[in-house]
Amino acid sequence: MSDYKLNTKCVQAGYTPGNGEPRQIPIIQSTTFKYDTSEDMGKLFDLEASGYFYSRLQNPTCDHVAAKIAELEGGSAAMLTSSGQAANFFAMFNICECGSHVVSSSSIYGGTFNLLSVTMAKMGIEVTFVSPDCTEEELNAAFKDNTRAVFGETIANPALTVLDIEKFAKAAHSHGVPLIVDNTFPTPVNCRPIEWGADIVTHSTTKYMDGHGSAVGGVIVDSGKFDWMAHADKFPGLCTPDESYHGITYAEKFGKEGAFITKCTSQLMRDLGCVQSPQSAFILNLGLESLHVRMPRHVENGQAVAEFLEAQPQVTSVNYPGLKSNKYYEIGQKYLPNGGCGVVSFELSGGRAAAEKFMKNLKLAAIETHVADARTCCLNPATSTHRQMNDEQLEAAGIPAGLIRISCGLEDKEDLIADLKQALEKI
Repeated sequence: MSDYKLNTKCVQAGYTPGNGEPRQIPIIQSTTFKYDTSEDMGKLFDLEASGYFYSRLQNPTCDHVAAKIAELEGGSAAMLTSSGQAANFFAMFNICECGSHVVSSSSIYGGTFNLLSVTMAKMGIEVTFVSPDCTEEELNAAFKDNTRAVFGETIANPALTVLDIEKFAKAAHSHGVPLIVDNTFPTPVNCRPIEWGADIVTHSTTKYMDGHGSAVGGVIVDSGKFDWMAHADKFPGLCTPDESYHGITYAEKFGKEGAFITKCTSQLMRDLGCVQSPQSAFILNLGLESLHVRMPRHVENGQAVAEFLEAQPQVTSVNYPGLKSNKYYEIGQKYLPNGGCGVVSFELSGGRAAAEKFMKNLKLAAIETHVADARTCCLNPATSTHRQMNDEQLEAAGIPAGLIRISCGLEDKEDLIADLKQALEKI
């Protein structure tokens, strides 16, 4: 499918039925797979043959969908995980160990921030956070001898900062480590980070890829371009024999194109089991088939809502990279020429009380702890996810009490604007 356009890949990549086989990707709802001889199965355990023996590691349904996403991102291999958090953890832990260090943009999803700063810290993996707006000098100063990866989000959730992928890739490569980019919000329809220098791409497939709030999941895509053996001293897990698999050296046996995902599957998925279910993978694929059609509408609605909000007297600020007034507009035009996503954040002048009144009067937009859905959803962190903080604490965290995050769905933009208008008028 490599010669086809992205729109065609959304519909058809990853699975080609044979004569008389199911047209849709089949759901292989089986934990195990039967073989004629112990020798046949032994070849799988020795990584001498491809196939399936237990769905905690791999499943055909999941692999078909992963292959489609690899095609969409322009990668060499991919694997599905049980959630976006699992994808980010696996992507980093696959090349990090106790004593390693990660450089990360500070403007990332709060759950991923905690993953790095709290949970992975307990594993002995240190992180240095840098501003996405840092200079090249400041970015390079964050690296250490034990740095093993750089991490960032194309469009950060919920800050909506836009990552300068080339700047972060240049710094990562000059220090001999890969750049991992979470591309959840733009999806490969609006940005393909590998084309800008990223080495590993992750997604929470729960969001736009699924698009209907039906199935939690994640994915890791390897570009197949990072030369692990050229930096063998930094990545012993890939470049030295794995005794748990009879001394296989992944980077030698599977090359640049297959080493990362093979190790991630045969080691991490084997031991931690954060696999996506075949049923969820099937649902994800249904979403992927319309991704190229849905994303332009999300962007159209997000742009229209952002422009409307910017003109309202009750709104003190609007954050959306598609606005010419936004500090990330120019870099957004570089990496996201077709727009980014449908998520907009804005602050109301009346603070917490105004936000509560506004949210209470919404009729079309639903109050949910979710984004990137076909249905518009809205959230005020001060009265929900960050309710335990007072106004001063919220301000210090960069989340004003009057901040609203709205994820514009696929409804008519005039109806969305009318709903926002009537709710604003009641503040």
